[in-house]
Amino acid sequence: MTLIKSISGIRGTIGSIPGENLTPIDIVKFTSAFGIWSAKQSRKEKKKIIIGRDARPSGEMVESLVTGTLIGLGFDVVTLGMATTPTVEIAVGEENADGGIIITASHNPKEYNALKLLNSKGEFLNAEEGEEVLIIADNKEMEYAEVDNLGTVTKKDYLEEHIQQILSLSLVDKKAVLKAKFKVVVDGINSVGGIAIPKLLKELGVKQVIELNCDPDGEFAHNPEPLPENLKEMTNAVLKNKAHFGIVVDPDVDRLAFVDENGNMFGEEYTLVAVADYVLQNQKGNTVSNLSSTKALRELTRDHGGQYAASAVGEVNVIEKMKANKSVIGGEGNGGVIYPELHYGRDALVGVGLFLTFLAKSGLSCSGLREKYPKYHISKNKIQLTPEIDTDKLLEKLKSDYSDYYINDEDGVKIEFESGWVHLRKSNTEPIIRIYSEGNTREIAEELAYGVMVDIKEMTNK
Repeated sequence: MTLIKSISGIRGTIGSIPGENLTPIDIVKFTSAFGIWSAKQSRKEKKKIIIGRDARPSGEMVESLVTGTLIGLGFDVVTLGMATTPTVEIAVGEENADGGIIITASHNPKEYNALKLLNSKGEFLNAEEGEEVLIIADNKEMEYAEVDNLGTVTKKDYLEEHIQQILSLSLVDKKAVLKAKFKVVVDGINSVGGIAIPKLLKELGVKQVIELNCDPDGEFAHNPEPLPENLKEMTNAVLKNKAHFGIVVDPDVDRLAFVDENGNMFGEEYTLVAVADYVLQNQKGNTVSNLSSTKALRELTRDHGGQYAASAVGEVNVIEKMKANKSVIGGEGNGGVIYPELHYGRDALVGVGLFLTFLAKSGLSCSGLREKYPKYHISKNKIQLTPEIDTDKLLEKLKSDYSDYYINDEDGVKIEFESGWVHLRKSNTEPIIRIYSEGNTREIAEELAYGVMVDIKEMTNK
């Protein structure tokens, strides 16, 4: 059981002991801190916060506590009920709100939940803003509104608005999708994706939508992270129904993965690559992904005459670099597509709209489209460390030992080899080093990671 406080919000397992888990007391405490912080940023007399949640079983309980707390602080609350993370982000801007709270633990199992915090732009708080909220929470000196100044609650549904904004994008072509006559399987992981993705597909013109785990009861049919080992049911459904492809999302619908017509994973890393290829064919510009994402995006961007930049891991870091580099498309290699023409946030729905349009216009099968791109492989590993080991010193020693290679130390240490790269980052919540590597083959990726892991173990055993 755990309670993790980070810049993107507060995450933990439901119940048990306050301060160690996500209990009602913790929910009220951190909601209060966020509300007080939001009020300080606002110049409006009457302040407003948007709330949305995924379908997990604790969601309604958490929503009630969050709503009541914000009303008690004097905020007007617009609650979207069950809504995707990107839908909440869009609603913050449309409502001219002072912020938003998304109640979701994303790809974590159903015993988890979280408060994901948005600023008045509908974007996640940066490190400085997140730290300010945590300081307020620890201060414990909170003042609530008197009875005549309590807030109000309004219920709204922004999914249709979200979909219409996607359909109105110049690069989303409903006629092309309709003409392609796609048959699509959707795995909604028994959460809000089971509502949002089929609705989007039907409004895009997809006539045959086969729904898999689309009842939003929060009882996840499998591990909710969209990885190959968790998607055997989807693979079987695509083959059985002779579908053109399958669409997989996580519980809050900010990550997007595809399964091709042969039941093979398109690759989460390549969701962004394919969408970026389509965007860059029509909008010349730059791209950004994080340091742990495939180098295929860098190569693709250069081929299209743009400039690629890598950011520290984390959506807020990607967005900050996208703004600085005036990027037309960006995201993360976990299937997170960020398309600024719609909004600055990972959005599986806009990813679907752009990908389906590209596939329809290309005339290729899903597997044929994947064949256009390099067959790089990423290996994900971690090394457990004892708490007394100074991880920062360990990473500095690695920088010194590998100084003959190009090194990026913006977020941990990324070493560029001729045959690939290795990215090492320390965890903020446990004594481990995460080690991601990429190579032209799985064997090369694993070999690169193994070499660095051996060096780390030798350092720690001295």
